[in-house]
Amino acid sequence: MKYPITISNSDLISQGKDKAGINWGQAILGSLIMMIVSGVVGVIPFALGSLLLAGPLGLGYAIWALKIVREDDFKLDHLFDGFKNFGNALATYLLNVLLILLWSLLLIVPGIIKALAYSQALYVLADEPEIGPMDALKKSEAMMNGNKVKYFLLGLIFMLLSFACVLTLGIGFLFLFPVMQITLANFYNEVKINYTGEDRINEIEQTGEGE
Repeated sequence: MKYPITISNSDLISQGKDKAGINWGQAILGSLIMMIVSGVVGVIPFALGSLLLAGPLGLGYAIWALKIVREDDFKLDHLFDGFKNFGNALATYLLNVLLILLWSLLLIVPGIIKALAYSQALYVLADEPEIGPMDALKKSEAMMNGNKVKYFLLGLIFMLLSFACVLTLGIGFLFLFPVMQITLANFYNEVKINYTGEDRINEIEQTGEGE
């Protein structure tokens, strides 16, 4: 079964920009902290930093962005909430990387398709901390059924915007990164609402349908 969302990518980005604009200072600072921490982790020898910490850091970034999307909450300590679920975050990240690598050994295209399918796994884990790694990936794959092309095109838009930021001597990235992360969290939020039928449930509760 497919669960395509109808909101356009331009609207998703516009909403992400509006959410970031509520507190640009905190939005920029949050993404800047994550960039610095990720950079430090990246210099740990033999890629151990990336393997061990990318999952918890990615989960924390997802939690932070979802808090902004849903509650306008810009608390910086949310960035490190992923370490509260270190084992699950690590296992989900490593399993994700392994499965995409295995699919890529067949052909590049299947690897890309699986990467798109599993792209929401850390957001799923943010909402369901107790879910197992494989179940998080499977749920992400189910939610992305009908949404992979939209997500791919959204990624292309941000890639083009990244090239434009280079012309600003990198200053543009300070604004692009928080907007991008908040937009991706908003994408997940829209997909989740569509997948779970929350809009339909709310409509029934408001109208009293089914009583």
